[in-house]
Amino acid sequence: QVQLVESGGGLVQPGGSLRLSCPASIRLFNIYPMGWYRQAPGKQRELVAQITSTGGTNYKDSVKGRFIISRDNAKNTVSLQMNSLQPDDTAVYYCNTVPVRLDWGQGTQVTVSS
Repeated sequence: QVQLVESGGGLVQPGGSLRLSCPASIRLFNIYPMGWYRQAPGKQRELVAQITSTGGTNYKDSVKGRFIISRDNAKNTVSLQMNSLQPDDTAVYYCNTVPVRLDWGQGTQVTVSS
């Protein structure tokens, strides 16, 4: 059974940084485009960053220049470095394939507040 276990969230002040990590127990992880999604209270889940199997990346406009997605195929892990965090980044963050193929994990809460 495939499991996605997100970690690394927390409470941070505006302008701060966090690094999220998601090991994925998925066979042939290296062939799947992976993404980080987030869901803020009262809003739909949205894709904020994605990375192809060969390392190409794409970002939601509001996080460009602040977030960096990366993957380690040897460790079946996808990460998200988040810098210059803003209150609008507050959400539960999830990883999954792009498009979504797997059951969602529990996510990790990111709260940006002074």
